[in-house]
Amino acid sequence: MTEPGHEPLIVVVLGVSGAGKSTVGKALAEGLAVPFLEGDDLQPAANIAKMAAGHSLDDADRGPWLRTLTDRIRQSSRSGRRLVVACSALKRAYRDELRGAAPGVWCLYLALDRDTARARVSRRTGHFMPVRLVDSQFETLEPLEPDEPGTTVDATGDPGATVARARHAVAGLGSEPPG
Repeated sequence: MTEPGHEPLIVVVLGVSGAGKSTVGKALAEGLAVPFLEGDDLQPAANIAKMAAGHSLDDADRGPWLRTLTDRIRQSSRSGRRLVVACSALKRAYRDELRGAAPGVWCLYLALDRDTARARVSRRTGHFMPVRLVDSQFETLEPLEPDEPGTTVDATGDPGATVARARHAVAGLGSEPPG
Protein backbone atom coordinates (compact mmCIF):
# COMPACT_ATOMS: atom_id res chain seq x y z
CA MET A 1 0.00 0.00 0.00
CA THR A 2 1.18 3.51 -0.72
CA GLU A 3 2.19 5.43 2.38
CA PRO A 4 -0.48 7.73 3.81
CA GLY A 5 -0.23 11.25 2.45
CA HIS A 6 1.02 10.09 -0.94
CA GLU A 7 -1.12 10.07 -4.05
CA PRO A 8 0.00 7.73 -6.81
CA LEU A 9 1.62 9.24 -9.84
CA ILE A 10 0.01 6.62 -12.10
CA VAL A 11 -3.28 4.86 -11.29
CA VAL A 12 -3.90 1.62 -13.22
CA VAL A 13 -7.61 0.69 -13.19
CA LEU A 14 -7.76 -3.04 -13.87
CA GLY A 15 -10.15 -5.96 -14.07
CA VAL A 16 -11.97 -8.24 -16.46
CA SER A 17 -14.05 -7.03 -19.36
CA GLY A 18 -17.25 -5.44 -18.10
CA ALA A 19 -15.78 -4.38 -14.74
CA GLY A 20 -16.11 -0.69 -15.62
CA LYS A 21 -12.43 0.14 -16.15
CA SER A 22 -13.09 2.84 -18.74
CA THR A 23 -15.99 4.41 -16.84
CA VAL A 24 -14.10 4.48 -13.55
CA GLY A 25 -10.80 5.47 -15.17
CA LYS A 26 -12.32 8.43 -17.01
CA ALA A 27 -14.08 9.61 -13.85
CA LEU A 28 -10.89 9.34 -11.78
CA ALA A 29 -8.85 11.16 -14.41
CA GLU A 30 -11.43 13.94 -14.58
CA GLY A 31 -11.54 14.26 -10.81
CA LEU A 32 -7.75 14.33 -10.54
CA ALA A 33 -7.46 16.64 -13.57
CA VAL A 34 -4.97 14.27 -15.22
CA PRO A 35 -4.86 12.55 -18.63
CA PHE A 36 -6.72 9.28 -19.18
CA LEU A 37 -5.23 6.46 -21.24
CA GLU A 38 -7.57 3.77 -22.57
CA GLY A 39 -5.51 0.58 -22.81
CA ASP A 40 -7.81 -0.88 -25.48
CA ASP A 41 -6.80 1.96 -27.80
CA LEU A 42 -3.24 0.60 -27.76
CA GLN A 43 -4.14 -2.98 -28.66
CA PRO A 44 -2.55 -4.09 -31.94
CA ALA A 45 -5.05 -4.68 -34.75
CA ALA A 46 -4.19 -8.39 -34.74
CA ASN A 47 -5.20 -8.66 -31.07
CA ILE A 48 -8.49 -6.89 -31.65
CA ALA A 49 -9.24 -9.14 -34.63
CA LYS A 50 -8.36 -12.25 -32.61
CA MET A 51 -10.63 -11.26 -29.72
CA ALA A 52 -13.45 -10.15 -32.04
CA ALA A 53 -13.28 -13.63 -33.60
CA GLY A 54 -13.79 -15.12 -30.13
CA HIS A 55 -10.24 -16.25 -29.41
CA SER A 56 -8.44 -15.51 -26.16
CA LEU A 57 -5.14 -13.69 -26.14
CA ASP A 58 -2.07 -15.42 -24.76
CA ASP A 59 1.06 -13.94 -23.21
CA ALA A 60 2.76 -13.68 -26.62
CA ASP A 61 -0.22 -11.70 -27.99
CA ARG A 62 -0.25 -9.40 -24.97
CA GLY A 63 3.52 -8.74 -25.00
CA PRO A 64 3.64 -5.90 -27.56
CA TRP A 65 0.55 -4.25 -26.03
CA LEU A 66 2.01 -4.47 -22.54
CA ARG A 67 5.31 -2.96 -23.76
CA THR A 68 3.40 -0.08 -25.34
CA LEU A 69 1.50 0.55 -22.09
CA THR A 70 4.74 0.37 -20.12
CA ASP A 71 6.37 2.88 -22.48
CA ARG A 72 3.44 5.29 -22.07
CA ILE A 73 3.61 5.02 -18.28
CA ARG A 74 7.37 5.59 -18.37
CA GLN A 75 6.96 8.66 -20.63
CA SER A 76 4.31 10.15 -18.38
CA SER A 77 6.39 9.58 -15.27
CA ARG A 78 9.57 10.99 -16.79
CA SER A 79 7.73 14.15 -17.77
CA GLY A 80 6.29 14.47 -14.25
CA ARG A 81 2.71 13.98 -15.48
CA ARG A 82 0.19 11.97 -13.53
CA LEU A 83 -1.95 9.54 -15.47
CA VAL A 84 -4.90 7.19 -15.12
CA VAL A 85 -4.71 4.03 -17.24
CA ALA A 86 -7.56 1.58 -17.87
CA CYS A 87 -6.35 -1.88 -18.84
CA SER A 88 -7.09 -5.47 -17.93
CA ALA A 89 -3.70 -6.23 -16.28
CA LEU A 90 -5.16 -9.59 -15.33
CA LYS A 91 -1.92 -11.24 -14.19
CA ARG A 92 0.44 -10.14 -11.48
CA ALA A 93 3.34 -10.41 -13.93
CA TYR A 94 1.66 -7.79 -16.15
CA ARG A 95 1.13 -5.48 -13.18
CA ASP A 96 4.72 -6.01 -12.07
CA GLU A 97 5.86 -4.95 -15.53
CA LEU A 98 3.69 -1.83 -15.44
CA ARG A 99 4.94 -0.96 -11.95
CA GLY A 100 8.50 -1.46 -13.12
CA ALA A 101 8.04 1.35 -15.64
CA ALA A 102 7.88 4.11 -13.04
CA PRO A 103 7.73 4.80 -9.32
CA GLY A 104 4.29 5.48 -7.91
CA VAL A 105 2.24 3.07 -10.04
CA TRP A 106 -0.80 2.14 -7.94
CA CYS A 107 -3.46 -0.41 -8.96
CA LEU A 108 -7.20 -0.16 -8.48
CA TYR A 109 -8.73 -3.59 -9.07
CA LEU A 110 -12.43 -3.55 -9.96
CA ALA A 111 -13.78 -6.87 -8.70
CA LEU A 112 -17.02 -8.43 -9.90
CA ASP A 113 -18.52 -11.86 -10.49
CA ARG A 114 -18.77 -13.72 -13.81
CA ASP A 115 -22.53 -13.30 -14.17
CA THR A 116 -22.34 -9.52 -13.77
CA ALA A 117 -19.43 -9.32 -16.22
CA ARG A 118 -21.26 -11.47 -18.79
CA ALA A 119 -24.43 -9.39 -18.46
CA ARG A 120 -22.55 -6.11 -18.93
CA VAL A 121 -20.50 -7.33 -21.89
CA SER A 122 -23.63 -8.75 -23.56
CA ARG A 123 -25.27 -5.29 -23.40
CA ARG A 124 -22.32 -3.40 -24.91
CA THR A 125 -22.40 -2.27 -28.49
CA GLY A 126 -19.47 -1.27 -30.66
CA HIS A 127 -16.83 -3.12 -28.61
CA PHE A 128 -14.65 -5.91 -29.96
CA MET A 129 -14.84 -8.14 -26.87
CA PRO A 130 -17.51 -10.86 -27.23
CA VAL A 131 -19.29 -12.21 -24.16
CA ARG A 132 -17.90 -15.71 -24.78
CA LEU A 133 -14.42 -14.47 -23.78
CA VAL A 134 -15.47 -13.37 -20.30
CA ASP A 135 -14.85 -16.85 -18.88
CA SER A 136 -11.32 -16.91 -20.29
CA GLN A 137 -10.60 -13.61 -18.58
CA PHE A 138 -11.67 -15.06 -15.23
CA GLU A 139 -9.46 -18.09 -15.88
CA THR A 140 -6.48 -15.76 -16.47
CA LEU A 141 -7.31 -13.37 -13.63
CA GLU A 142 -4.95 -13.16 -10.68
CA PRO A 143 -6.65 -10.72 -8.26
CA LEU A 144 -4.57 -8.01 -6.65
CA GLU A 145 -2.42 -9.50 -3.88
CA PRO A 146 -1.98 -7.89 -0.44
CA ASP A 147 1.66 -6.96 -1.13
CA GLU A 148 0.81 -5.11 -4.36
CA PRO A 149 0.48 -1.30 -4.17
CA GLY A 150 -3.22 -0.70 -4.62
CA THR A 151 -6.65 -1.75 -3.45
CA THR A 152 -9.71 -3.71 -4.54
CA VAL A 153 -13.09 -2.07 -5.08
CA ASP A 154 -16.38 -3.93 -5.47
CA ALA A 155 -17.63 -3.22 -8.97
CA THR A 156 -20.76 -5.39 -8.97
CA GLY A 157 -23.22 -2.62 -8.27
CA ASP A 158 -24.27 0.58 -9.94
CA PRO A 159 -21.43 2.24 -11.92
CA GLY A 160 -21.96 5.49 -10.00
CA ALA A 161 -21.40 3.71 -6.70
CA THR A 162 -18.27 2.04 -8.09
CA VAL A 163 -16.92 5.42 -9.21
CA ALA A 164 -17.62 6.85 -5.74
CA ARG A 165 -15.77 3.95 -4.06
CA ALA A 166 -12.86 4.36 -6.49
CA ARG A 167 -12.64 8.11 -5.89
CA HIS A 168 -12.68 7.51 -2.14
CA ALA A 169 -9.87 4.95 -2.43
CA VAL A 170 -7.67 7.30 -4.46
CA ALA A 171 -8.54 10.38 -2.39
CA GLY A 172 -7.51 8.51 0.74
CA LEU A 173 -3.95 8.41 -0.56
CA GLY A 174 -3.32 12.14 -0.13
CA SER A 175 -2.00 14.74 -2.52
CA GLU A 176 1.77 14.39 -2.66
CA PRO A 177 3.45 12.24 -5.33
CA PRO A 178 5.36 9.23 -4.08
CA GLY A 179 8.97 9.84 -3.17
